[in-house]
Amino acid sequence: MKTDGIDTIKTRIYLDYQATTPLDKRVIDKMLPYMNSKFGNPHSSEHSYGWESEQGVAHAIRQIAEYIGAIDDEIILTSGATESNNLAIIGIAYTAQKNFIRKKTILVSAIEHKCVLGASRFLEEMGFCVKKIPVNKEGIIDINTFNNLITDDVLLVSIMATNNEIGTNQPISEIGKICKEREILFHTDAAQGGYANLDVIENNVDFMSLSAHKIYGPKGIGALFISKDSILKPTPLIYGGDQQFGYRSGTVPTFLAVGFGEAAEIMMNEKEAEMQRLKNLRDELFATLASTCPQIKINGDMKNRHPGNLNLFIPNIESKRLIYSLQPNLAFSTGSACTSGIIEPSHVLKAIGLTTDESEHSFRITIGRYTTLEEVKKASNIILNALL
Repeated sequence: MKTDGIDTIKTRIYLDYQATTPLDKRVIDKMLPYMNSKFGNPHSSEHSYGWESEQGVAHAIRQIAEYIGAIDDEIILTSGATESNNLAIIGIAYTAQKNFIRKKTILVSAIEHKCVLGASRFLEEMGFCVKKIPVNKEGIIDINTFNNLITDDVLLVSIMATNNEIGTNQPISEIGKICKEREILFHTDAAQGGYANLDVIENNVDFMSLSAHKIYGPKGIGALFISKDSILKPTPLIYGGDQQFGYRSGTVPTFLAVGFGEAAEIMMNEKEAEMQRLKNLRDELFATLASTCPQIKINGDMKNRHPGNLNLFIPNIESKRLIYSLQPNLAFSTGSACTSGIIEPSHVLKAIGLTTDESEHSFRITIGRYTTLEEVKKASNIILNALL
């Protein structure tokens, strides 16, 4: 693994980039001054320490806005995508209730991240009706089925850009167009969508959730895009000093914001070349595994997915047993890190038609920026040796 991006232990191979990504060294370099000399509170408006910190945050927000084709005032910094998703979904529900809006239906895809599903369940306690949009066996929303679920009662649609387990990309541009035509608010969780088209104008997005640590930025910071043209704006969930236009009170962590901004700019500039490299490595890994174990199958759409993602079904061995047997040499996972410790079949794999047994024999590998061809070949041999 390259040492310019992360401090590695040479005996270990990391292939779990959708759980989290290591900090890019260029991101670290940008963050360090704001952890040392430029430590001021960005909301301290009366002295130079505050001014230089505020300038760092403002520049970071500009970088994040450019990353998704937004304007600076549409970006609200949060603690991560989970908070952003909650602010968008629950915040809009509160606003609708306060304004006596009669629409009570929320549509979410059946394979959303747990935080979206959790926020949706909370809305049911508030009196809203939450309906799940099914996906096909490839993990893609069927537009005709989606259209059939739309009624005059739908307030909000929330569909992720890229799935965190099977890596499939949703047709958010088409979904956004339908929502705009029907005057329905559209939110997308784009935490895993670093390699997708996230242009908020092209995709007709009202709200977009982002996470820094999925694009080689720091943990603990994310963002919510709130379109200035949205007919409703979220009610804040956190109150205090009315920072960030009153949407999210609390001191903005300058060094995290700066890291997020730099990570977003790097991803924006290098995405196309990186996508091709990741696809090549991913295809190499799958071809090697499949040539020796032809019973291996891919879960999800192989073409329309995250370029580094492989979600594989292998009937020979339970996935957790396989993963544990390879520690500490090789790191990959059964699925979402946000559901670790929960002993139940993946709701994503069940949604695409896998049985409980098939789910328990499936696992996720994600190749990333610092994965090398040598590591891919070594990882293939490690897995095959464990299976044979």
